[in-house]
Amino acid sequence: MLRGLPALALCTLPLFTAAPAAHSAPTATAAPAGAVADSPAGLRAPLPLFEAIDRLPVAIEHREGYKRDLYKHWNKGLNTGDGCDTRKEVILAEAIVAPQVTAGCKLTGGSWRSAYDNVVVTDAVRLDVDHFVPLAEVYDSEQVPWSAARREAYANDQASPDTLIAVSAASNRSKADKDPAEWLPSDGSYHCTYAATWVGTKLRWDLAVDENERQALLGLAEDCPTTTVVYEPAP
Repeated sequence: MLRGLPALALCTLPLFTAAPAAHSAPTATAAPAGAVADSPAGLRAPLPLFEAIDRLPVAIEHREGYKRDLYKHWNKGLNTGDGCDTRKEVILAEAIVAPQVTAGCKLTGGSWRSAYDNVVVTDAVRLDVDHFVPLAEVYDSEQVPWSAARREAYANDQASPDTLIAVSAASNRSKADKDPAEWLPSDGSYHCTYAATWVGTKLRWDLAVDENERQALLGLAEDCPTTTVVYEPAP
């Protein structure tokens, strides 16, 4: 995840402005295929996007019985003594200009680049922390019902830089619980990274895709010949 840079003068930034470059997810796109071997920690070698898609099991989705509160979030985060929950920790980790943090993890100032729509947000209140694969989609895609502990682990996963992402509230509300067959970021330059991160997250958590989703991902892969996927299986 991006870390805060030295403070800049925020008065020159409007609340939402076009960002100069799209956010990228290095673990999804940085390395050429076959560049490294699997590590003892379980990190997979970079896979071409087509090959990564082919590793995803295909299954019919099952939404019946879904409730958002099946996936407990937000928990106390990685640092249980900092007063910040998982959501705030992700926001802090992804700041391009670090905000001030006061008691109760209240954030003031700072700025963030929202990858979905390529805008800069200068008020943390206007950010959502999105589950890259939405919780309802995770439920649809579980190959066997998950335990409550595994669902909580997904909903608060900071061990991967890809599971959670801070984006503008407007873009997140537009996405809702849609998969890539139904929604893509408005910033077209982010589509290859979006596809790779979606696939990598599903592989990390051993989630299935439905046929429409698979075809949409394959269509994206046609336009992303150099994009690779790297993931580490979740515990």
